Amino acid sequence: MNRPAMNGHTSIPSRLYQPESVNLDDFKAICSRQIDKTTYPLACTVEQNVPIYDLAALEADPQQPITATAISNLQDEWHHILHKGPGIFVLRGMYAPSRIIAKERASPTSKGDHFAAGGTNDRIWNSFSKHALEDPAPFIEYYSNPWLATVCSSWLGPGYRVTAQVNAVHPGGAAQESHRDYHLGFQDADSCAAYPGPTHLTSQFLTLQGAVAHSDMPVESGPTRFLPFSQTYAPGYLAWRRPEFRAFFLERFVALPMGVGDGVFFNPALFHAAGANVMEAGSGGFRRVANLLQVSSAFGKAMEMVDAVPLIERCWNGLVKRYQDAGGMFAGSDLDPEKYSREAREVRAFIQAVAEGYPFPTNLDRRPPAPSGMAPESEQDVVMRALEGGWSREKVVDTLRQMRLDSQP
Repeated sequence: MNRPAMNGHTSIPSRLYQPESVNLDDFKAICSRQIDKTTYPLACTVEQNVPIYDLAALEADPQQPITATAISNLQDEWHHILHKGPGIFVLRGMYAPSRIIAKERASPTSKGDHFAAGGTNDRIWNSFSKHALEDPAPFIEYYSNPWLATVCSSWLGPGYRVTAQVNAVHPGGAAQESHRDYHLGFQDADSCAAYPGPTHLTSQFLTLQGAVAHSDMPVESGPTRFLPFSQTYAPGYLAWRRPEFRAFFLERFVALPMGVGDGVFFNPALFHAAGANVMEAGSGGFRRVANLLQVSSAFGKAMEMVDAVPLIERCWNGLVKRYQDAGGMFAGSDLDPEKYSREAREVRAFIQAVAEGYPFPTNLDRRPPAPSGMAPESEQDVVMRALEGGWSREKVVDTLRQMRLDSQP
């Protein structure tokens, strides 16, 4: 049988994006789309192509009770925004400020930031774990927010992993360069070009980017700049470093003021960059502070390692109290407000944020699937079983640690 020459012509298209596939005119056309309030009817308004949702109004409106159907409809809108729409939405009044910010402000540790000049930003890496270990009560309060669970599951489904970093931009802090984010956004250009085209799309679905304002953020303080619809440009991971694309970003980006407790969520493939803090307030200037949330799919690898066991150990007594205050209940996986009280949904939301919800990879010789299921227990399963069984802190921690040991090769 004759075999075709390895370097011969083929009609099968390349699996890789070619340099000529990156075209600024195509990008400009994509980013020139417009939406209005009718596109996303559950939003309270649309500003500069960004849908804004007023959570306090949604929760307070007696004519529109929050039901499972209402939450599902919100999630449909949010998923469409992130996938095919402008790629970004704002949740007004999502959070109250957390006391961890004051503690981190006093920390002498300054770490560099991605995509920004050294010395302009302070990034507190893995503030998620530090917060739990240093101040468990407000940590539990913060990550019990059911809206966080609703947002995360709308894009990632169940079993996601939350990581967080506190970011402070000092007076005079320069703007970041526009970029895309983790996963492929953290690869150099040559590495990106080596990944097949469908992987460029898949990368978007493995991460949700978010931020909660822990200070007011007037536009002059440099809240994050976004280029709506840019996440829909297929070869964007090859394009964002090019100077002509960065120049277009500077011409067309949008930036919205944020209030303390507002949340913003966006597709990691959206072209974005923190703005310059040119605002002065008193002799010390104005310091812009946000809690950056990077939430990873159960099917991906998170950027930071989070060891849930010491966090659960530190927070166990507080979690048990919240469980008891909720009537000895935690919500089912749907967080349905028609079935469960807010307190029960908060307990479930906290467990989802802290404990691992995906049981793989593991050692199936030592941890075989349950007789009635296809997978062994996850950390979340153990924590929920422990709450129902009234376990002590020592018992739940020992069980989780043994589960870790049994999962090793």
